[in-house]
Order: sequence, then C-alpha cells, then structure tokens
Amino acid sequence: MSLMAIDRRHLLLGTLAFVGATSLRSTVSLGAGSDVAYVTAARLANGSYGILLLNSGGKILREVPLSARGHDIAINPRSGRVVVFARRPGAFAVAFEMNRESAPQVFTPGEGRHYFGHGTFSRDGRLLYASENDIATGMGVIGIYDVGRNFKKIGEHSTFGMGPHEIMLLADGKTIAAGNGGLDTTPEAGRENLNTETMQPSLAFVGAESGNLIAKHEMSGALQSLSLRHVTQDAHGVVWFGGQWEGSPSETPPQIVGSVGIDRRLKLIEPFAKGGDDLKGYIGAMAASNDGRFIAASAPKAGHVVYVDTQTSKVVGISDLKDVCGLAPEGETDFAASSGFGIIRYETARASVISEQALQDIAFDNHLRRVS
Repeated sequence: MSLMAIDRRHLLLGTLAFVGATSLRSTVSLGAGSDVAYVTAARLANGSYGILLLNSGGKILREVPLSARGHDIAINPRSGRVVVFARRPGAFAVAFEMNRESAPQVFTPGEGRHYFGHGTFSRDGRLLYASENDIATGMGVIGIYDVGRNFKKIGEHSTFGMGPHEIMLLADGKTIAAGNGGLDTTPEAGRENLNTETMQPSLAFVGAESGNLIAKHEMSGALQSLSLRHVTQDAHGVVWFGGQWEGSPSETPPQIVGSVGIDRRLKLIEPFAKGGDDLKGYIGAMAASNDGRFIAASAPKAGHVVYVDTQTSKVVGISDLKDVCGLAPEGETDFAASSGFGIIRYETARASVISEQALQDIAFDNHLRRVS
C-alpha cells in the first residue's frame, strides 16, 4: 500500500473507537498490591487480553482486563499508578491504582492521533508523556497529559521524526529520549509500514518542559533501514538502543544494538559470534541493570537475550529462551525476562539461569516492568 493511496483526512474521526466496556469491569484482586514486583500485558488463558501484576516469584496477584492487546507500561514514581498503552496503532490507554482496587480509567490520544505503545512519567509524577502519531502529517509527537486532571491532554511536543516508538525520561529529569523508528503508519493500514524505501530513523533528545530539540542523531547510508525503536539508559547517562531491520534480510547488519548521547553519535556495538542474522534483525525490548552497568536486549524472533557490559561495549552473555521479549532489572546486576510462552526467567548478565517459572496458558506480551 502506498502512502499516496491513503486519505489521511478521513482517518481523523476514527481514532476514538478504542476499547469496549470490558476494560471498565472491576479488577480482580488476588493479593496485596505491596507485593507486586512486575507489571506486564498478556493474553490470558481464555484468549482475552489483560494486565497482570506479579510477585517476585512470578505468581499472579491481580488481573486488570483489557478488550484489546496492550503493549508497554508506565509506572508513576510517586503514586504507584500504572498506565498501560495499546499496541500500535491503538488509540487507548488504561490507568489504574496498583495498591487499591478501583475501576480502571480509559483515556485516548484525541482526534487525529494514535499511540505507539509507550510512555513515561515526569519525575514528580504530575505529567505523563506518550509517543504518538499525527495521522494527518505522519510526524511523531509526544502527548502530554495532566495526571491530576484524569489524564487530560494538555499539550504536545514534536519528536522531530517519524514513527516514534519508545520514549523515556532520562535521569536528569528534564530530557526525553525518543526512538524515532522512521516509519509511517496509519490506523487504516494497521501495522503495515508505508515508507520503508524512504524511512529516516533517528534518536532525538527533546526538552521535556520546553519541547525544544536538544540533539538529533540519524541512521543513514547502509543503515538507513535500521528502525530505532527501544531505548534505555546506563549509569553514565548514555542511551542504549535496539533496532529493527526493515531492509533486505540478506543485508541485515551484523549488529543492531548500539549507544548514543546528546554529544555522542550513534554507534553500534562490535559484531559478535551471534550477530544480526542470528538475532533475526529484531530487538523487542531493552533494559538496564539497577546498577546501570549492564544492558539487556531481547530478540524474540531469534529467541535470544543479549547482555552488554556498558564499560566495554562488549557482549558478555547470550541466553536462549523461545519467544523472549519482556525485560526488567532484578537485584543489582541480574535481569528478569518473559516470553510469549508464559515463562519468567531470572538470569545474570553473564546469561546464567538463576531460576524459571512457567504460567500455564499465559502468553506474556512484549514488555515487562519492575516495580521499584
């Protein structure tokens, strides 16, 4: 489908058809909120979708139902309130209280917008930022929501690129890093990418308050087809990213994980024994260890987690887990990983398995978030 074949104007009225009454049902409380260690979206045993709150042993403490597939999770650092975003190109987000049972609140990006599945709270927890698409222009925006006014949308910043996916507030509390995938999408086209021949992926640093562009680094040349999607930050403030290759499979680069900074250009790590081809050209999630030294990158299509020591930019471990995608820090230097087959595994950054739990008939979705 070509970009010219789509009349963007008639899509603007369709973006509010987002979710049915299922999401407004009462939640099912199965345990104390204070015991929650992880939050993730999932497909449940009956085929429906929901949000799962898990304890550190992988036991389900609570289910919050969804009527469509969820993607990533943002957790308010002050209140513990949780927001789950629809999978792109969805147009709903669901907010609920982690520590008390109440009906979830559904909100939308507004007319002419859809979500890309990711968001981040301000340091004081008063604002929520979400990666969104301006459907009329195809350009990315950061939607700004007032948490205290029931997530009323109060503004937008540009991401200075197309197809922003994961955004994160950096440790300085005032800069947002946006992974601009460079891909044009619309709700009508679903998940089809409309501009793979002309895509311009980039990593942009945007002022959270001003919306000003602080810095922008673009993938170009032979790497122009590497869509920059997921981001995390290490102990030294360096942003690490994982890409998804949109070019010819035969031209998949030998590595699709790299780093960047405001004053530091995009740089892929050195190829290793299992390179881009073995990762199937696809990184599904990124996470940093709690001490900020190690980075984990999941490759669900290949069934691998790659661990990088940020001090050397070298791969120090590669683990195998079928359909692994969700990643979260555990302890100081360890990680938790979740798979589409209902497995939660704990392992070291050297890829040594610590323990593993399997949930029957549960399919974890792409992202896993640790509750601080």
